[in-house]
Amino acid sequence: MYALKLVPPPSPACCSRNMPPRKKRRPSAGDDTTAKKSRQDSVFRKHETPQIREEETFASKRCLEWFYEYAGCEDVVGPDGMEKFCEDIGVEPENRLRNSLDYLRSVLNDSTSFKLIYRYAFDFAREKDQRSLDLSTAKCMLGLLLGKTWPLFPVFNQFLEQSKYKVINKDQWCNVLEFSRTINLDLSNYDEDGAWPVLLDEFVEWYKERQMS
Repeated sequence: MYALKLVPPPSPACCSRNMPPRKKRRPSAGDDTTAKKSRQDSVFRKHETPQIREEETFASKRCLEWFYEYAGCEDVVGPDGMEKFCEDIGVEPENRLRNSLDYLRSVLNDSTSFKLIYRYAFDFAREKDQRSLDLSTAKCMLGLLLGKTWPLFPVFNQFLEQSKYKVINKDQWCNVLEFSRTINLDLSNYDEDGAWPVLLDEFVEWYKERQMS
């Protein structure tokens, strides 16, 4: 039979007798400075964190208090709250609104920005489970977006009212904007063999017949 015996590890004294003594490193001139700086950084971090957290908590709390000062018990700043806010900062509400409207007009006057807004309007106005806009909604949205900038819109709106169409799909929607930007008011540069949707082919034909009668 074999037996296992637990042999204790050699004592440090034994190891120290068998190993050559290590030389002690003489401290360099910068050691004291480094150790002192490390202790200072540690003390600074120890006192810094609570102070920063206290300031952040205070700022957040003050911000909420400031918001509800104008919102009251609601989660939205209403007209009365906005009026009070404008008074407190010394701004006339009408002037603020006028500046905002000027900015919005500048965005709408930019062709690239307007095209993005026009495309977004289709997805915004359609029912989420539908891929097309019903005709009444499409006419309202076209009136808002093109009613004041496209001289042919009133005629186009009349065409839609008497047409067979019940909905407008996105391809037709986007091509109406392109049509309004590129086709002359007398339709002289309209290419019937172009890649226009049938809706616009029928509009051009309908409009020309009205002009001839």
